[in-house]
Amino acid sequence: MTVSFSEYLELAPYLTTENGVKSLHFDGQSIQSAMHLDDPFALALGYSQTMMGFLLFVPEPKQVLIVGLGGGSLPKYCYRHLPECKITTLEINSEVIALRDEFSIPADNDRFAIVETDAVDYITKGLADADVIMLDAYDKDGLPSVLASESYYDHCRMALSEKGVLVINLWGTDAKLNIYLERLKRVFNGRVWYCRAFNSYNVIVFASNDEGYKMNWIKLLFAASKLESQYELDLQGIVRRLRAGLVYSL
Repeated sequence: MTVSFSEYLELAPYLTTENGVKSLHFDGQSIQSAMHLDDPFALALGYSQTMMGFLLFVPEPKQVLIVGLGGGSLPKYCYRHLPECKITTLEINSEVIALRDEFSIPADNDRFAIVETDAVDYITKGLADADVIMLDAYDKDGLPSVLASESYYDHCRMALSEKGVLVINLWGTDAKLNIYLERLKRVFNGRVWYCRAFNSYNVIVFASNDEGYKMNWIKLLFAASKLESQYELDLQGIVRRLRAGLVYSL
């Protein structure tokens, strides 16, 4: 998880390595990102694996926008597994960006870019244009209110393509979790599904911008079975969690 505000800038990022895993931290209580040293492009954490469930809704995105770099797990994964896709990552902290080589993050090129900017300004000013937007931004006190406002969610919706998907990482223990979900349901006219992430207490939310989208669980499970070997993800497991609305059980 990453941060997008001034308080975040006061927290100097540091690295630890244990049991073949390199991790990024801002304090001694949580892991912001993790990377397997023997497979730098793999997704080491369950919440990032679950966020890739957007492939169930948009299997061939042309543009993915990621808010928060961290150790670059999601950008790297998308870069490797979606070769026809342009990946843009927004990160406000230059010290985090400076660690990109530590996490084997690719250099900027014609389809991969890290932009040092405030994601709130970037999105609300209409600079974003994507098939998938992934939000994973926290500060030391939790989720900043501006990043969970109905207005911000609406700006994200406007930045999405006609059939695009917004993916959000939320804390399952957040007392305002249901408030955030209700805001998203209003903005996306009820086209919102969520579940507990693999092996964590994070809750991953998927909101579809496709006004004609109708959930068909059998069709979605079939799509998952076709895609998961290609992406080395338990997509069928994500479908089952979404259908059950799993939030409070691992």
